[in-house]
Amino acid sequence: MASMAQSPIPFTENLALKPTASDLLRSLTNGVCGVPLKSLGRSQLGAKRRDFAITAKVRKVKKHEYPWPEDPDLNVKGGVLSHLSPFKPLKEKPKPVTLDFEKPLLDLQKKIVDVQKMANETGLDFTDQIISLENKYQQALKDLYTHLTPIQRVNIARHPNRPTFLDHVFNITEKFVELHGDRAGYDDPAIVTGLGTINGRSYMFMGHQKGRNTKENIQRNFGMPTPHGYRKALRMMYYADHHGFPIITFIDTPGAYADLKSEELGQGEAIAQNLRTMFGLKVPIISIVMGEGGSGGALAIGCANKLLMLENAVFYVASPEACAAILWKTAKASPKAAEKLKITATELTKLQICDGVIPEPLGGAHADSYWTSQQIKTAIVESMDELFKMDTETLLKHRAQKFRKLGGFQEGIPIDPKRKVNMKMKEEPIVPISKTSELELKDEVEKLKLQILEASKSSAERPETGLKEMIAKLEREIDYEYDEAAKAIGMEDNILMLREEVAKGRNLSDQLAHPALKEKIEQMKEEFAKNLPSAPNYPSLVYKLQMLKELSKALNFSKKSTDKDELKLEINKKFNEVMDRPDVKQKIEVLKAEIENSEIDSNPELKEKIMQLKGELESEIKGVLTSVGLQVVSSRPETVAKINAFDQEINVVIDNVVNSSDLKDRIELLKAEVEKAGNRPDEDSKSKIQALTAEIKEAISDAISSSELKEKHERLAAEILEASKNGSLGKENTEDSLVHQSGN
Repeated sequence: MASMAQSPIPFTENLALKPTASDLLRSLTNGVCGVPLKSLGRSQLGAKRRDFAITAKVRKVKKHEYPWPEDPDLNVKGGVLSHLSPFKPLKEKPKPVTLDFEKPLLDLQKKIVDVQKMANETGLDFTDQIISLENKYQQALKDLYTHLTPIQRVNIARHPNRPTFLDHVFNITEKFVELHGDRAGYDDPAIVTGLGTINGRSYMFMGHQKGRNTKENIQRNFGMPTPHGYRKALRMMYYADHHGFPIITFIDTPGAYADLKSEELGQGEAIAQNLRTMFGLKVPIISIVMGEGGSGGALAIGCANKLLMLENAVFYVASPEACAAILWKTAKASPKAAEKLKITATELTKLQICDGVIPEPLGGAHADSYWTSQQIKTAIVESMDELFKMDTETLLKHRAQKFRKLGGFQEGIPIDPKRKVNMKMKEEPIVPISKTSELELKDEVEKLKLQILEASKSSAERPETGLKEMIAKLEREIDYEYDEAAKAIGMEDNILMLREEVAKGRNLSDQLAHPALKEKIEQMKEEFAKNLPSAPNYPSLVYKLQMLKELSKALNFSKKSTDKDELKLEINKKFNEVMDRPDVKQKIEVLKAEIENSEIDSNPELKEKIMQLKGELESEIKGVLTSVGLQVVSSRPETVAKINAFDQEINVVIDNVVNSSDLKDRIELLKAEVEKAGNRPDEDSKSKIQALTAEIKEAISDAISSSELKEKHERLAAEILEASKNGSLGKENTEDSLVHQSGN
């Protein structure tokens, strides 16, 4: 080494005789004060050789737990490299978590446990009871999980024990090695990437990783990635594209992490880079939503050729709670928001956003995670087999077209100018505000009653339009009164929750057939009816119900009267046609002239002519009535009494059939389906309504077609025909005759 350009420092005898340890150490390289040792010479220093030792005290720390064991098992599942993964089985089994809507099942579980405990303690055989309870539990579980509402599926997707990305990966792969880092300074644990094999074929896996407990959730940031996580995923996408590995992404995140640091590091730019890059990758891509997919944080690894969703997964642009807070100013409206957002797998499949639904076991994916993983594996293999048949150009077009067709909007169709101002359609209020006082309503009803009374006295047309309008108004007022009463007695929230539960099922008819739900509805009705008289607006409600009942009767009577008047007009028209015929007119005129010129009592021939003409006219009129589907019956009291008794018997049979549990359920289903369809039912609703109507008609027809009723009908018909042959149809008793529909 070159010496320093400074004047040499003279050494004194004391310094030369007593060198320090630092001087000696320094002399090993540069000599003393920068002068090489060789140039100085040991003899010049005059220093005696001394032995010395340098010791360092090492502070004891915790031994680093390196994931690679001292004696690795070469035959471990996932390959020897799986030892590098810090993801190990939990030492403690996760605690079971019961969601709010699952609490009714706890009673059955408790009964099963109690019976098993009793059997163990007493030594008695309770096998039959346990099997019966288990069957009941399985049926209740099936009924519950086949009629889940959207908000219930959201809760299942967020279940703390739901399998994570790495749980599924280790279940479906033969070998898997995790790859770390974004090569820009950080390895985000919220996104995990790695290479793995399924059936001997290599894939690049990447997905959001949530924690299995509180400690892991904090470490994984609750599955919310920072920009480093998305850049790590981007690096692995380039790596997979370069080496030709198909990409499988797993989505389970509430959204990208939105703290200040993430925004400073370019969260939006990182997501945008991923979106742009994924549309240009030349390898097949499959995305699987296994929990919740929140907004751009999910879409950043979700631009795939096929998007698959687990049965209870959700995919949304905003969480139901956030949507409810924005639109309804309260997070309590999240059930309604979840329904409106269309975020479930079934709804998204209808909208062609999701390409397939992967089934889950009853109770959710956490009930049997391995079975769920195998369903995911089957779906991956089937989808990849389909995508491998495409060449690169077709694959890219397929991916682009999938996102291009979303929404189903067609350009060039003119938009209504009124809707251009505000494209968001206004919803009709569920409960309209009552603006009519009780006194004004009473005056309107009284005026309408007077109009009906005047119309009934004269031949004027009844005010049917006004009746319908007033009935609709009263129904709105009654709905408002019921809601006010529910608020007053503190049952509004319970009724709202039940309404949501009934209205949000995938299949309304199946949901109403659900025994637990029907029982809940009946209990709610009984409780409401019991507490209703205590509501302050109860007298007003009762008065409006009475008015509605009266007006409904008037409307039904008006409809019946209208049908009767139409029938009368048709009969009179036919009767006039018969009487205006030239031959009939001539016979009547000749007979009138003979009657004027002679007395009937003293002229038997004239009597015979009158009876002959009467018979001819009677035959003609019978033919007229038969042509309009009517049957003329003798008006003798005993015949009328028999007909009325038979009618009452038929009505009793029909009432018994209608009130039976089976037909009553069908009628309720029909009412619900009609209400659900509204004024513009779709084809599916029309077919359901027609099918239910046909079933109800067939059931009633079968009931009144019993052999006993048929025999009575035939016997009564024979008696009536015999009576009609013996009776007469004169001018005086024509209108008093009992006219029956020939169908009866």
